[in-house]
Amino acid sequence: MSDAMLERALARDRWIVGGCVALAAAVAWAWLWRQSLEMTGNSMAASSMPDMDMGGAMMVSTSDAGPYLISAFIMWFLMMIAMMLPAAAPMILLYGGLARNARAKGATFAPTFVFAGLYLAVWAGFSGLAAITQWLLVRSGVVSQMTLSLGDQRIAGTLLMAAGLYQLTPLKRYCLESCRSPLSFLMRLWAPGWRGAIRLGLAHGMYCLGCCALLMSLLFAFGVMNLSWVAALALFVVVEKILPLGVRFGYGMGIAAAISGAAMVVGIGISR
Repeated sequence: MSDAMLERALARDRWIVGGCVALAAAVAWAWLWRQSLEMTGNSMAASSMPDMDMGGAMMVSTSDAGPYLISAFIMWFLMMIAMMLPAAAPMILLYGGLARNARAKGATFAPTFVFAGLYLAVWAGFSGLAAITQWLLVRSGVVSQMTLSLGDQRIAGTLLMAAGLYQLTPLKRYCLESCRSPLSFLMRLWAPGWRGAIRLGLAHGMYCLGCCALLMSLLFAFGVMNLSWVAALALFVVVEKILPLGVRFGYGMGIAAAISGAAMVVGIGISR
């Protein structure tokens, strides 16, 4: 393949991969928006008619463990797609370009969807754990079934403070650096064949999980389906991972979160 043909193929691949990433994120956001509207309507109806039997996927009783866990898993996984996929786009696009270039030179390498799928598989695992955690917390009464948020401000504050302090740790910096430097990450772990793609996809997912898992747990503090907080966290992840001042921004927000969490613990509330 000539250089000109390769360049055209790479440009076409970027459009295709970028379009697929954007479409997947858009579909996930649309689903979250619809579910949020349904939950808002159900909450208003429940407050005016307490004895009314509420329908909808997110109103499944916790006593029905199987249906509840499936519903909660779907919600969490789509939320992770909506929040994490946009920030992973630079890594996915770069992998696609390198894989295409490697195949043009005769090397065997897995398609981009394998890398992206394994990245999302890590977040699917996290979503499963989050769904189980949600089920246990709702059953115990720690999290409200109606709002899916922690009822005790001190617990929410402790979680916020922990997430803020984690932003300042070496582990967070290490994971973030791997997410912020796609070329360095791919060159460090690059290996030919499907095994290489599997390794890269899982590794990138684990680094992102180490970077953002505690941030995602903040959804319990402010409402799992509170779209304002979901959008705010998604924007934070994009800024921290992609923009030049992302590291400093993350530090500053970590300090602010730790202070705000401490204020909540001692009884100074913030809007949830």
